[in-house]
Amino acid sequence: MSQTSTVPVPKWFKTVGIVALVWNLLGLMAFVMQVTMSDAALAELPENQQELYKSMPSWVNVAFAVAVICGTLGCILLLAQKRLALPVFITSLIGVLAQNYYNFFASNAVEVMGAGAAAMPVMVIVIAILLICLTVNARTKGWLL
Repeated sequence: MSQTSTVPVPKWFKTVGIVALVWNLLGLMAFVMQVTMSDAALAELPENQQELYKSMPSWVNVAFAVAVICGTLGCILLLAQKRLALPVFITSLIGVLAQNYYNFFASNAVEVMGAGAAAMPVMVIVIAILLICLTVNARTKGWLL
């Protein structure tokens, strides 16, 4: 049994997959930086941001971890042309939505960080949805095994 698709995959697909992988690796780095932030680094933040970090429930970090780990794994699976990328990307989106539910609705994060800080989470949601759409399209066209 062949390990790659017999249907020709366009060259742009790999490029998009690599860019998406880099994007998710940056998200993974942001997660690690957030959960390993030292007390000294936290003390350098404005007081309202310190309170925001200190009051964040642990489930938000779990959602963040699910989002970035599954996003990264999904990109690796996409580049390997594996159909399993789809449920992994869907799991990532669930993590993104859970994390951002807290940020937008259950905390005062937008008030503390400013309305401009909402742009990045919205972009993360849009990219997560686009990766799911790309994966569905790739599955439909037979690019994934």
